[in-house]
Amino acid sequence: MGIGSVLAFVFGLFLLYIIGILLVIPIKIIIKLIINGILGGILLFIVNLVGGFIGIGIVINPLTAIIAGIFGIPGIILLLIIQNIL
Repeated sequence: MGIGSVLAFVFGLFLLYIIGILLVIPIKIIIKLIINGILGGILLFIVNLVGGFIGIGIVINPLTAIIAGIFGIPGIILLLIIQNIL
């Protein structure tokens, strides 16, 4: 086993490490977006359900769904503030 074999092995491990990092980071971002989307949808439903009794509601359309999905709870608060200002 010469020095060339050892260097090739180390280089291969390094490439595997880089590929692993490139695949794991996007998966974490996708999982976070999915969780935010689910929480945002549930919160939209709860705000409309409870808000119906006190006169607060958020119209569910693609834009509000995207905002709630990406930003989660802060997105719902933002939508409520924008709706009350405008």
